[in-house]
Amino acid sequence: MIPISFLKISERLKEMQLPRFDLVIGIGTGGIVPASLVAFHLNTELQVMVLNYRDEQNNPLYEDPKVITLPDYMKLPDKKILLVDDVSVSGKTLLKAKELLGDYHVTTLTMKGNADFVLFPEIKDCVKWPWKP
Repeated sequence: MIPISFLKISERLKEMQLPRFDLVIGIGTGGIVPASLVAFHLNTELQVMVLNYRDEQNNPLYEDPKVITLPDYMKLPDKKILLVDDVSVSGKTLLKAKELLGDYHVTTLTMKGNADFVLFPEIKDCVKWPWKP
């Protein structure tokens, strides 16, 4: 397992040339802390969308991600949204979240895996995130 510190995440965010977004939405539960860091870095509002798809051992629980809670994004017409999760393995959770966001302009960011922006694209192994015990 590869350990990654908050400092390393912060350094990568500073190196990354992210465009301006009106809102960051974190996919909970794994994406809440990363989305908080990104929203703070971008000085942007943060909301949370909770979807459940995998268990703690990273095994799929369902055929498709299940919606637990949605953000209050309906009051944000024409807003550019950055959707953040910790990891995207199959892409099903990000795809479901984008589907729920409908016609909004949505860009994705993950710490590792597959997304429009990936902080650690070189890491293929499991990661020990600083917010996980």
